This record gives sequence, structure tokens and C-alpha cells, in this order.
Amino acid sequence: MTFAVVVVDDDFRVAQLHAQFVQAVPGFEVVAVVHDAASTRHAVTTFAPDLVLLDMYLPDELGTDLVPELRCDVLMVTAASDASSVRRALGAGVVNYLVKPFTLGDLADRLRAYARYRGQLSRPGPLEQSDIDRAVRTLREGDLVDGTVPKGRSPQTARLVADSLRGAREPRTASEVAGELGLSRPTAQRYLADLAAAGRVDVTLRYGTAGRPEHRYAWRGNR
Repeated sequence: MTFAVVVVDDDFRVAQLHAQFVQAVPGFEVVAVVHDAASTRHAVTTFAPDLVLLDMYLPDELGTDLVPELRCDVLMVTAASDASSVRRALGAGVVNYLVKPFTLGDLADRLRAYARYRGQLSRPGPLEQSDIDRAVRTLREGDLVDGTVPKGRSPQTARLVADSLRGAREPRTASEVAGELGLSRPTAQRYLADLAAAGRVDVTLRYGTAGRPEHRYAWRGNR
């Protein structure tokens, strides 16, 4: 599935940069880049996007005042980091809130989490409470990888290990993750243990014919 995205920012250069970030993430396509509230309304009506990346301070209106009208998902991307702005945006119904400036990796994490969230809510029929809880957790997964990295660990390596599990259909061992990423097994084991301690992955044991049982790791949103 490909998700259509409208990018909104009053700064033309910033808007183009954010559009490039979105286009770099598989499964996402920018259908319009606009710079004010009036153009945003028109773009949403014309293209019916799945997601709008919305700036807070537009020349003709606050982004948070615009959110309830858009009738699509909104990811707020703004320099406003005060608690009042965050509460107002979340209260208006945005799916996430990302403070500028941010990197491609920061946005990509949130877009991938959004894609998994949409996938989990695409099944027909009524949802169990556990399904809803999992979807809500999944939507926030992109916020949490760097926050689980203890002092002395590399956020880049943590993200690679997390992505390895996110993309796996079956639970993986530390040896399998290490082999894929070119890490030593003890290094992969440390990062996997960090993610398990933070509640991002589930750990099971596989018992062989001899020796100690082997730990297997599965990204919680995949289960």
C-alpha cells in the first residue's frame, strides 16, 4: 500500500526538504506541497491524502485550528515545542508531533510506525481491545527507539537492530541479527537486551537438542 502525503510548511525550502524526506521512505508518496491553510484545504479536497505533514505557524491560520477540518490523519511538524501547543495539537487529533529541525531518520521512524498502524487497522470486522491497544502502541513506536538507548550505546546501531526485527516475519536470534548487520554477536545481544528491557520486543526461548536454550526476539508490533 502507498500512502499519499500532503506537505505543508510556510517556508518553501523547508517544505521541499520535508517532501524529499517523505519521498525517501518506501510506501509514501508526496502528492502536493503547499504553504498556507487555504492551499492545504484545497490540496486535501483535491487529492484526498492519507496523511498531512502540517506546520503550526501558517501565514493565514494556526495549523492546530485547521486540523479538525482536514478529515485525514495529520502529523504535526513544527518548531513549537511548548506544552500548550503540544496539548492543543494532540487535543485536535494529530497522530504524532515532531519538532523541527529533525532528520530523515526521525521522520522515517514515524512514517514507518504510521504505516504499521494503518495496516493493523485495515482488517475487516470488529476489533478486540487488544487490537486497539496494539495499534495505539504501534503508532508511537517511531518515537521510542532512541529513547531506549542507554548511555554509551549508539542510536544508529539501535535503530538498525530495531529495523532488523521490525522487518522480520519470524522471531530472530542475536546471531541472525548480528550476521545481517555485520555486528558481533555480543554487540547484537546487548542492543536486543536493551530493546527487550524497554518493552519494544518480546523474548522467547528455543530449546535445542543440547546446550542452553537460545533467546529469540520479535518486535512487539509484529505479533
